[in-house]
Amino acid sequence: MDSLRPLDSLNDARNKRVLIELKNGRQFVGKLISFDIHINTVLEDVEERENGELKRKLGRAFLRGDTIVLISPE
Repeated sequence: MDSLRPLDSLNDARNKRVLIELKNGRQFVGKLISFDIHINTVLEDVEERENGELKRKLGRAFLRGDTIVLISPE
């Protein structure tokens, strides 16, 4: 079934790898563990990428929803 609401789409992505891009251009790829109504997100096995290249591995990360511009399946 196709998700019609944004939070439904995020829920479908839970426990899957996603790419998150922030307003400052930084990109993070990791497994989406949880999120709230403000789109604050927790990722596990996180990689920070710069220009598509691995910059560093972070483990677990919390990203503030008001800094996120894009969430996409990897």
